[in-house]
Amino acid sequence: MANFPPKPYLGAMSKSMLASIIGIIGFLLYVAGVILLADHVLGTHWTLEFVYFALAGIAWVLPARALIIWAAR
Repeated sequence: MANFPPKPYLGAMSKSMLASIIGIIGFLLYVAGVILLADHVLGTHWTLEFVYFALAGIAWVLPARALIIWAAR
C-alpha cells in the first residue's frame, strides 16, 4: 500500500487568512487608539505634534512585519 500524505483538515483556517483577519482588526484598533491619543496632543507645540504623528505613522510597521513573517512560515 502506498504512503500518501495525510489530507489536511479542510475546516482549518490557513495562517495567511488568519494573519489577514488579525492584521485588519489590529490595524483598526491601532488607528482608533492613535486618534484617541491625538485628541490630547492636538493644540500643543507643533514639534510635539510632529513627533507624535511621525511615530504614530510608522509604529504599526513592526507588528505588521512580525505578523507577515509568521504567516509566511
